[in-house]
Amino acid sequence: MDIERLNALLGRFPDLTILVVGDFFLDRYFIIEHALAETSLETGLEAHQIVEIRCQPGAAGTVTANLRAMEAQVIAVGVVGDDGEGFEMLRGLWNRGVDVDSLVVRPDRFTPTYTKPMLRERDGALRELNRLDTKNRRPMPAEVEDQLIKHLRSLLPRVHGVVVADQAPEENCGVLTERVREEICALARAYPTVAFVVDSRERIGLFEDVMLKPNAREAVRALHPDYAAEPDHGLAETCAAELYRRAGQPVFLTLGADGILAFHADGPTHVPALPVTGPIDIVGAGDATMAGIVTALCAGATAAEAAEIGCLAAGVTIRQIGTTGTASREQIAACSATSQPVGRGLSGRCGPGAPPPRRGRVRRP
Repeated sequence: MDIERLNALLGRFPDLTILVVGDFFLDRYFIIEHALAETSLETGLEAHQIVEIRCQPGAAGTVTANLRAMEAQVIAVGVVGDDGEGFEMLRGLWNRGVDVDSLVVRPDRFTPTYTKPMLRERDGALRELNRLDTKNRRPMPAEVEDQLIKHLRSLLPRVHGVVVADQAPEENCGVLTERVREEICALARAYPTVAFVVDSRERIGLFEDVMLKPNAREAVRALHPDYAAEPDHGLAETCAAELYRRAGQPVFLTLGADGILAFHADGPTHVPALPVTGPIDIVGAGDATMAGIVTALCAGATAAEAAEIGCLAAGVTIRQIGTTGTASREQIAACSATSQPVGRGLSGRCGPGAPPPRRGRVRRP
């Protein structure tokens, strides 16, 4: 893909509306100043002194932030608690220009939260301490599922693409319950011109008739649930090919520093990651990749082109140290202009041969 084609696709992003449905986690950072440590008179233990608190939408919220950085319009569908964390979540999304009218607020649910204490050492370096997680461990109430499904059905005619962010590991305790998952698959069949792309940590193999974005571990565990070792790329590629056959839509297998292997109607295509020197921070790179892929597809890109833009977006965010970064259209274009692998269109086919899907075309608006 040359620069002219890339710029043409990027130029369509502001005209797109993307629906993000899934688990919106709040990322809450506590910056602890080590030099100010005190000793508790009651316990004799060290009392950490917090000098900064930073909150931002995470999980589905990170994809959303990247979509907004790319200037797409975004509608959020999910569930938050009627609590302080829910207030911070809504404020964070609203400040980014996200439509939050379809977020369900419930007094009986937590706002899922990752609390991340960050210890600032005397030399100024930050070190992350043990994370504190707040999650829902009870099944989603049926009436909330009803609300979510109602929102999805009413919003589908207005959108070009749907991002499904299934973050909660506990079955039926997050937004993507079995019932909501089945509804999403049915809507994908009912709206064949809408690009549905799914990211699921534990259940990627249960989605059909939608595009999938697994990493190597997720692809292997979808077919081999008890597989505990670090999967090699050969096994991951074989599993992704099978997911492609089952889902009937393109599969984007992310391979970290080795880029993306896209399975689609024209055969598996490998898109290399961008060469990067110096320190990197991979937090949020997968969500940036997802945002790049789905906006590109909605703008009319092929699966291979969408994978290239996904790699470019990740290449931008991993250079942003100590934060969950985002990639703007301008940054993606600049990254491409200085990077030979994508800027000169060096994508190539590799990996195992994939069997033809039931419906292997890339959907376009």
